[in-house]
Amino acid sequence: MTRDAGRTDVGSSLALALGSAVLWGLAHLWVGRRLTGALLMGIELILALAAMTAMLTAGPALLALAVQPAWLWAFALTALLLAGVMVTVTIRSYLLVRPKGASPTAQYLSAAAIGLLCALIVAPLVYTARLAYVSQTVVTSVFAESVTPIPVDDPWKDMERINILLIGADAAANRVGVRTDSMTVASVDTRTGDTVLFGLPRNLENVPMPPGPARDRFPYGFEGQPPYTPGMLNEVYQYAEDYPEMAPRLGKRQRGPALLKRTVGGILGLDVPYYAMVDMRGFTEIVDAMGGVRVRVKDPIVYGLRNEGRIEPGRRRLSGEEALWYGRSRTYSDDYVRMSRQKCLLNAVAKQADPMTVFKSFERLARAAVDAISTDIPRELLPDLVELSEKVKHSRIRSLQFVPPLIYSGAPDYNLIRREVAATLAAPPPAPRAALPAVPTGNRKNAGGRAGTRAVVLDSACD
Repeated sequence: MTRDAGRTDVGSSLALALGSAVLWGLAHLWVGRRLTGALLMGIELILALAAMTAMLTAGPALLALAVQPAWLWAFALTALLLAGVMVTVTIRSYLLVRPKGASPTAQYLSAAAIGLLCALIVAPLVYTARLAYVSQTVVTSVFAESVTPIPVDDPWKDMERINILLIGADAAANRVGVRTDSMTVASVDTRTGDTVLFGLPRNLENVPMPPGPARDRFPYGFEGQPPYTPGMLNEVYQYAEDYPEMAPRLGKRQRGPALLKRTVGGILGLDVPYYAMVDMRGFTEIVDAMGGVRVRVKDPIVYGLRNEGRIEPGRRRLSGEEALWYGRSRTYSDDYVRMSRQKCLLNAVAKQADPMTVFKSFERLARAAVDAISTDIPRELLPDLVELSEKVKHSRIRSLQFVPPLIYSGAPDYNLIRREVAATLAAPPPAPRAALPAVPTGNRKNAGGRAGTRAVVLDSACD
């Protein structure tokens, strides 16, 4: 037996249509179509429970899927399909309960209300599909496909730690080419997420070059292009770009990273298979898209081409331009103080890029990332890196910078550097946050002290 739709007034029919958009099958039950109504409700309940279960129990796995182009396409299509189903259910529900014999004006207003309701239903799902499409564009634009197969079951096979060279590149208007003024190797334990950042100053000299054409040309260490350049570590990238024979068989924008990875790996005694480079100008766009970044400024920082800017001490929210100068300025300080600030800035950006911040500015962040970031990390490895990053979040990140008095950049002891790296990686990870005291800079041991004692927890060093 069905209910007489003619007894339903305009307000009630619109209310039932709205209710059916939230709870599928409500209008069908109202008019007596119990089987169809129960079926629609059951389908919606199953979808809702599946989505809730996935969000509560499969967080890292969902994030891993979110960096795979095929799954992103599937997610976008699913969102559009769901939008179509919800609109169909809403319209069909209204047709079942719309009042008979309503005036033309009432019919027009009812149709307009249902159209508005359908638009409100479709808008978030279409936007969700767009976010998935933008994500797919970022992944395919920034990350290339692997040229060698990556084991699906165990990507970290025979790899206790993965080492990634993090580069801050500055192609300023007043210089020729790119200078890699910030170079840090992130060494991550693939089982526990224990992470150590090894920072190298840009002005290291007599850098030993890796075997091959580079060592043949510079058997006693990198010399650059005298008298035009002093021959420092931050010139290696551009030198390889300018002289293709330094990295045969590689194309433009591949030679520089390849030679720099091998050079830095040789300095530290580590295998460095991947790099990620951020253009500092593009970095300002990323910070602005986040709404700024909060850092603790320990001393006044003067910045600008004519020292026209100043960042005062204290807890500050820096704009993109201020963050750029926070990590770049050497006025009244030096390279080594700047290196410490760069580590703190990276740490702050990583911590403050929470899901809500990313969601609110996602498209702007995506555009900035495509313009600012280059890397050779293969996209096939991204799901495993996402899962590994969850372990990193729960670990204490340590930082070891090779600066005076540990080393002298004009004549570095590269054997000492490699010993320090090995000792630091062999040391047990730091204690939990509450049990770990801050390490004052003045209390660190000098170069003659016990190896492995100079790495400090980044949170403590930045507070």
